[in-house]
Amino acid sequence: MWILLVIVLTFALCFVVDKGYTKLFRSKKQHQSGLSLRQNKRYGSMGVVLVAIGIAAMIVSAGNLALLIGGGILLVVGVGLVIFYLSFGIYYDEDGFLLESFGKKPVEYRYSDIVHQQLYVVQGGSHIIELHIAGGSAVQIVTTMPQYQQFLSYAFTQWCRQKGITEADCPYYDPANNSWFPAKEEI
Repeated sequence: MWILLVIVLTFALCFVVDKGYTKLFRSKKQHQSGLSLRQNKRYGSMGVVLVAIGIAAMIVSAGNLALLIGGGILLVVGVGLVIFYLSFGIYYDEDGFLLESFGKKPVEYRYSDIVHQQLYVVQGGSHIIELHIAGGSAVQIVTTMPQYQQFLSYAFTQWCRQKGITEADCPYYDPANNSWFPAKEEI
């Protein structure tokens, strides 16, 4: 019964923290657009489950050092997964996009600031699309993120609009091969 109560309280606490965080810190116009690109939430959800199991193991340890240490490890791993997978987000609208990640101040970019892209193949068949921004920064988008193509297609359309060019002016544009912006070699 205690384990079930801890699990329910953990999920309730996460829900309240998420809603409170949204009200307090997500007030920019990109947040209000409803358009976002986030990490796959199933890993973050697994982190919540690990937190609940870790807390439950620590509660029922009753002097069992191995169970106490194992619960602590699960708790730390779970919190890490929650922070990494649920704090990253790209929020976008017609003017630009806002990059947020844990422990860093949100950074806003205009689509016209995108200079070029680089494509990296990751073991397992996924890709990382790195958008290089004027000023030297870069934004990495992993193809395992849900709706990454929607974001990149939207970004390309707005990039063309802000640059005053058309899709016909962009021979490198090939979403089927993860190419939306000029490659570094093409500029």
